[in-house]
Amino acid sequence: MMEALRAGVAVFDSGYYYAAHDVWEAAWLEDRDDLLQGLIQYAGAVHHARERNWEGCVSLSGSAREYLGAADARGVNVDAIREYLRALEADPERVERGPPQGITIGGGILGLGDLGPEAALWAAPALAEERGEEAVVQGVAYAREDFESGETDSMFVRLAIDFVTDADKRAIIAQRLGEHAAERRRRERDVEGLF
Repeated sequence: MMEALRAGVAVFDSGYYYAAHDVWEAAWLEDRDDLLQGLIQYAGAVHHARERNWEGCVSLSGSAREYLGAADARGVNVDAIREYLRALEADPERVERGPPQGITIGGGILGLGDLGPEAALWAAPALAEERGEEAVVQGVAYAREDFESGETDSMFVRLAIDFVTDADKRAIIAQRLGEHAAERRRRERDVEGLF
């Protein structure tokens, strides 16, 4: 759970609010945790505010504060987030005047480049979805499949981690990841066609 928490924090603080929501939601489905639920709703509130859905923002701001108030903070700056949520609930348009409250763990800021392999693989599917490129999404799925089966140094795992952690080369990495995923999928279809 900590790696998913770290991944979502890095994704959120990089400005991918809805993608952070997706990272935490995937982890929450495995471990129904109040901290994750509060952060999911925080990301949702910010996303709604940025989309000018004031009603959705206000609703999620209140429920996020409640979840975060009951949560084991695990070093996350929940008090500052709850204070921001209170202000966002009162004035959802504040998101247009400045960035949302950042999330820290243990007082430190966490960027995408700071993530280790497991956390990067939690972040990768959400960032791939954010890009909307099906081949990249498939490449990330292959990476998770390889990693979970013990192939922690496969080409897909390396590319998916680099896709998350190397922002300067993300576009070219996404292209390579997509190309390799398309090739692997073609090989799988060829084998399926034999039987």
